[in-house]
Amino acid sequence: MPKKPLHDDKGGLRREGGLQGLILACVGASIGSGWLFGPLYTAKMAGPYAIGSWVIGMIAILLLAVVFAELAPLIPKAGAVVHLANIGNGPIVGNMWTWILFLSYATIAPIEVTALLTYANNYFPHFLQPHSSLLSSQGYFYALIALAFFVALNFLSVRWVFRINNGATWWKIAIPALTGIALIALGWHSGNFHSVAGNSASNIQGMFVAVATGGVIFSLLGFRHAIDLAGESKNPKRDLPLATILSVLIAGIIYILVQVAFIAAVRPEDLANGGWEHLHFPGINGPFAALAASIGISWLAVLLYVDAFVSPAGTALIYTATSARVTLATAESGAFPKVLGKINRHGVPWSSLILLYIVGAIFFLPFPSWQKMVGYIASMTVLSYVIGPIALMQLRKAMPSLERPFTLPGAKVIAPIAFIVGTWIVYWSGLHTLNFIFGTLFVLLALYALWGVFRKEPLRDMGWQYIWWIIPYFLGIWCVSWISPKSLGGIGLIGFYEGMTIIATVSLVIFYWAVHSAVSDHEIRVYMRNLGKRGVGAP
Repeated sequence: MPKKPLHDDKGGLRREGGLQGLILACVGASIGSGWLFGPLYTAKMAGPYAIGSWVIGMIAILLLAVVFAELAPLIPKAGAVVHLANIGNGPIVGNMWTWILFLSYATIAPIEVTALLTYANNYFPHFLQPHSSLLSSQGYFYALIALAFFVALNFLSVRWVFRINNGATWWKIAIPALTGIALIALGWHSGNFHSVAGNSASNIQGMFVAVATGGVIFSLLGFRHAIDLAGESKNPKRDLPLATILSVLIAGIIYILVQVAFIAAVRPEDLANGGWEHLHFPGINGPFAALAASIGISWLAVLLYVDAFVSPAGTALIYTATSARVTLATAESGAFPKVLGKINRHGVPWSSLILLYIVGAIFFLPFPSWQKMVGYIASMTVLSYVIGPIALMQLRKAMPSLERPFTLPGAKVIAPIAFIVGTWIVYWSGLHTLNFIFGTLFVLLALYALWGVFRKEPLRDMGWQYIWWIIPYFLGIWCVSWISPKSLGGIGLIGFYEGMTIIATVSLVIFYWAVHSAVSDHEIRVYMRNLGKRGVGAP
């Protein structure tokens, strides 16, 4: 049976992104505030085992990335992940994942703005509250101005966004690499790699927890921009798989380098009082600048203060661009009002940008510090991406003859493993984070149900018959977290690794349940055909 081709997108977005632009967009999004703060928070949780956190995080993200390397070219449209969530799971499940995805994207730019102001507080000491990492009222005002600046830049065509980001990304690659080399060469303390607080077991547990809450996963999620900008890629069949995988490898290697450098450069006397858990740098907001100053590399400290603007600003810029494309896709899927699908004459989804600014401004209020934001957003983002392995197997079953520019070897094994690992990351985030995520989803689901009742829409048309695997999945994660160790916010009824074993078992059952609870193969083909009229291979 002949394979079906992919067609060019006939919508309003312009295909102006090449392979280099996609890779730099992904790497540029990864190397933002995460490298400025992540190594500190990861080391505080895991000590020298923090290096393992980055290795685990890179492997976990690669598992998800290779899944999307096959899926993304099949839907070379803006916000492709939104469409993937809707393909085989019915409207309500698709909408739930769309809401998760939107929230995970809309809040990245505020995180980067917060990081920018945190470093800037060293020379403009009014952005943060006294003796705190929280934004002051004046800091909140300037955060709104900074966010408005990044939104305004995105009213340019995507070609200019790529050009600005490309220039910034080369800087963002060079400065962390230079920092890592300089700190290793001039501040090496080998004994730090044998210095652990408490006992080794607690540090190993911290190594896993730091993946979710220390900034590791948050920092490595940049690969998704190749998927989100698929609608503006010149050659999505070739470029999307390459950009997806290469960007994870490049960013992961850089982060491992700077984490090794950070652990090596900390002065042993700074660990004497409380060890890694209580490590802090009094009077200086920014761990790498503090390290550079402590070992006398003043020129590096100056570069780091400059980079503290360039890195978060570049990431905020590219995330605003891709968030707007995801919001555009939510309007196309029906999860958001159609008005958010408006595109101006420059090919820019302007109404989506306005919504992103409003949501970002609100988000500064409940989570005004960098680490508070990161724990919630990283877990919510991973939760939004675990739908990928399910969609992969659903499409393999429904459309075996569809042309696949990249076919993932061993998908039947890799897909369930990726689903389990993604669920582990959500579990590692702890009960308090899960309360926020699932509480938010419950409210949105209730509002959706009330909207359906108001419109007198039949339950079957809303897709409630496809939601039943979601309930035990979310409930299972929450219950295991509730009885897990107190370090995760639970009541301590079971151990950390027992919890991981239960989560893996539940996830495996849910994965196959979800794959076999999909809409019919015919409905999947119809959905793809309808997308095909706007740029996707038809069955």
